[in-house]
Amino acid sequence: MISLTDQAISKVREFATQMPEAQGKDLRIFIQGVSCSGFAYGFTFDDKRDGDQVVSAGDLNVLVDPQSAPYLAGSTVDFVDDERGSGFTVDNPNAAGVGGECGGGCSCG
Repeated sequence: MISLTDQAISKVREFATQMPEAQGKDLRIFIQGVSCSGFAYGFTFDDKRDGDQVVSAGDLNVLVDPQSAPYLAGSTVDFVDDERGSGFTVDNPNAAGVGGECGGGCSCG
């Protein structure tokens, strides 16, 4: 389904300890939309909902809603911290063909 690197798992744990609102909740990863530049991803701490898939990543549970699941299948989430900045990245094989050549129904000006 979806996997997280050790760096991503470590960073999620760090955020969870720093955010009181994350206590007792799992990580939710979801698709926010598709544009010429590809998928937009969302990350939040949340409670499990009906229909969610629960994926184990180390000692974390990752929640994926039924609408996002097909788009996230086979994806790997990493956390990168380098000279360009820091943040989560998603290597998603389903994003191929989205953007770049303005495929997938985009209109570019």
